[in-house]
Amino acid sequence: MYALGAFDAQQKLLGIVHVVYHRGTWSQGDHCYLEDLFTAPESRGKGVGRALIEGVYQHAKAKGASRVYWHTHETNAAAQTLYDKLADKPGFIQYRKELE
Repeated sequence: MYALGAFDAQQKLLGIVHVVYHRGTWSQGDHCYLEDLFTAPESRGKGVGRALIEGVYQHAKAKGASRVYWHTHETNAAAQTLYDKLADKPGFIQYRKELE
């Protein structure tokens, strides 16, 4: 697991992203899962999220990963506006069962 941060000129933290690398059955390189992306409310719409995602792309490429992927909630329209510019939607629906 890795974390990247975005800072302003005064070293104030503007946003963070966490990524996890794992093997995949259909590729030779690892997959990079972008698990968390958070930007401070006052930093939203100013390119911080884009910079963090592009930082993840650079990190994953340097680590030899074959793909970066993430999930977002279907109601998160603001984030999807950005995500639609930076990645493809593969059309998969996630199913899950919480285990006790």
